[in-house]
Amino acid sequence: MPVSVLELFTIGIGPSSSHTVGPMRAARTFAAELVASPAGPRVTRVRAELFGSLGATGHGHGSEAAVLLGLEGEHPETVDTAATAERVGAIRAMHTLHLDAVGSPTPAAVRFDPERDLVLWRNRNLPGHPNGMTFTAWAGDELLVQRTFYSVGGGFVLEAADDGNPRVAPDPTVVPHPFRTGADLLRACTEHRLTIPEVMLANEVARRPAEQVREGLLRIWQVMQECVRAGCSTSGVLPGGLKVRRRAHRMARDLQQRSSRPGGDPDPLAALDWLTLWALAVNEENASGGRVVTAPTNGAAGIIPSVLHHVTHFVRDDEQTVIDFLLTAGAIGAIYQQTASISGAEVGCQGEVGTACSMAAAGLTQVMGGTPQQVCNAAEIGLEHHLGLTCDPVGGLVQIPCIERNAVGAIKAVTASRLALAGDGQQVVSLDQVIKTMMQTGADMKTKYKETARGGLAVNIVEC
Repeated sequence: MPVSVLELFTIGIGPSSSHTVGPMRAARTFAAELVASPAGPRVTRVRAELFGSLGATGHGHGSEAAVLLGLEGEHPETVDTAATAERVGAIRAMHTLHLDAVGSPTPAAVRFDPERDLVLWRNRNLPGHPNGMTFTAWAGDELLVQRTFYSVGGGFVLEAADDGNPRVAPDPTVVPHPFRTGADLLRACTEHRLTIPEVMLANEVARRPAEQVREGLLRIWQVMQECVRAGCSTSGVLPGGLKVRRRAHRMARDLQQRSSRPGGDPDPLAALDWLTLWALAVNEENASGGRVVTAPTNGAAGIIPSVLHHVTHFVRDDEQTVIDFLLTAGAIGAIYQQTASISGAEVGCQGEVGTACSMAAAGLTQVMGGTPQQVCNAAEIGLEHHLGLTCDPVGGLVQIPCIERNAVGAIKAVTASRLALAGDGQQVVSLDQVIKTMMQTGADMKTKYKETARGGLAVNIVEC
């Protein structure tokens, strides 16, 4: 069952969809259902344990704060990012949590010792996924409930079944054009004489009215634009200790000055500079814990907004173009979500930046007049040239190499689209084949190169 485009593109906070957004959602679910249960009034203590990649890089990814705020009922889309440090500081100082305080008129205050009750296991893994977390509640010494969740990428959260593996609940929605693979998608387009965004929209309308789909997509675009503006107007140093300077602010100023300067030869590479700027702006906001759109993850959040800004600035700027771009990118993303992985902890950064590049290339090809075959060709090219890309964040922070990697990924997406549009849609390597290859490569990749900060650049750069 194709995942909804409004589930692939969701509004959250940085710096990581799998390590920040997912844990906040899981903690919120645990707290809300616990408080609403008969055991709720008896709770005296809760504990959160993060395993695998969450335990190894959770500190740098903001997982600890995300869990604490989630337990107090906050949602990634609405949490006040400016108050995060103060809220977390109060919880730590008072050794008290107010379970589901946002969602309940009578939140339960329970004791919470961060040193004992918020545990990051760097070298322990749960069986179902590298991003596992377990929440436990007690009444005195009596164990009341224990639940395990997995953050599987892009902010998606699944609860563990009895065997410890993620439980995938079937979607009862009947859509007119179900697809799991690129071949399925192309077959639906051919049989019904539809474009890819038309196929995706028809499936979306089976879930909600068309106007809600349109409003949701335009809201996603609005947040992407706000994120770019915030990144372009903020200077200084990113948090976390690496002392990475924000560059988008100065780059935006320089580009604006160059574009307004009268006379002189135009720079033939200016469009690439703008692509780079927009991607940097988003990912600097993400790295600082700001509001971003998972596209499809936070670590790769700059690529799709950057390429869509390229469309609205250099191709055409109207709402239908934006909607068609996002629907097409969402259709490709739905294939990855169903048949592969978008989790850096599972397959490396090829599953994050590679997937985002693939989706962006597809969206651009669609709005440039490409056929469904050319759209899938562009998506294939976008991923093919990210195969084997590791996830090795320095210091466990989504900064080096993540920010620049988004800029390069955006440029690759434009190149992939132009290559596909120069062809006739025939391709030696299909989208499904390159996705299968990505998963095989991820399975063969050593764990230290998959968002654990134990390999690659993460160990070859001395922290300041």
